[in-house]
Amino acid sequence: MGQALGCYHVYKGDVAIKERFGRFIEVLEPGYHWTPWFIGYQIPGVLSMSVQQHDFKCETKTKDNVFVNVIASVQYRVVADKASDAFYKLTDIREHIQSYVFYVIRASVSKLELDVVFEQKNDIAKTVQDELEKAMSTYGYEIVQTFIIDIEPDAIVKRAMNEIDASARMRLTANKKAESEKILQIKKAEGEAESMYISGLGIARQRQTIMDELSDSVLAFSENVHETSAKDVVDMVLLTQYFDTMKKIGASSKSSSVFIPHGPGAVRDIVVQIRDGLLQQNAAN
Repeated sequence: MGQALGCYHVYKGDVAIKERFGRFIEVLEPGYHWTPWFIGYQIPGVLSMSVQQHDFKCETKTKDNVFVNVIASVQYRVVADKASDAFYKLTDIREHIQSYVFYVIRASVSKLELDVVFEQKNDIAKTVQDELEKAMSTYGYEIVQTFIIDIEPDAIVKRAMNEIDASARMRLTANKKAESEKILQIKKAEGEAESMYISGLGIARQRQTIMDELSDSVLAFSENVHETSAKDVVDMVLLTQYFDTMKKIGASSKSSSVFIPHGPGAVRDIVVQIRDGLLQQNAAN
């Protein structure tokens, strides 16, 4: 009804193009405007001043001959004082931006290997934005931001990359597990060595104590019993200890059968063997 009476309403966030008899007159800001159609005024179109976004999927090939789909997102908007250029100079803004995006992406990605493409996707996005800004400024558009959203290699390549990554992680896990087992074995060996060392000290001290006690016993017996030599006392003490040992072995529930020679001569041989063993041990210490 308003347009029929020569009045046109431009909504907030938009601008309208005003013409008279097909010639551009001005850009109309939001609000009501007098545009009497009966004297040649008309509104051929309206432009949104909001930020627009388009996503583009570009298939290209890397330097190492891997086909990838690079998905780029471009945000742009109309420059207020160049709205007439945006309206008259371009008929399909999306197609125009796409041509530049594809050109820059293919030129950039073809110089890089696949792994480097992933690492430098921000640099690629910056290159696309710089080229778009130079190209679109003459058409009345401002490039707000450009992103590389995703890089999708061919399915076979993606599967191979996943397998390589999985293998690397398995090797790392195996190395860490082997290192842990190595540390456990070292600690176990160190513990066993320390235990054997302490046990050896205990045995050595035990033997030293036995030798000291034997020495005291020999001296005390020689003083109290006349006409006995130190050798006789030692033989008697050793024989007593030998029989005490046999008694303990027999009393143990876990002991096996032990066969020993018996008789005066055999007992004498046992005493000689025990004495010689202790003397050799003492000499070695």
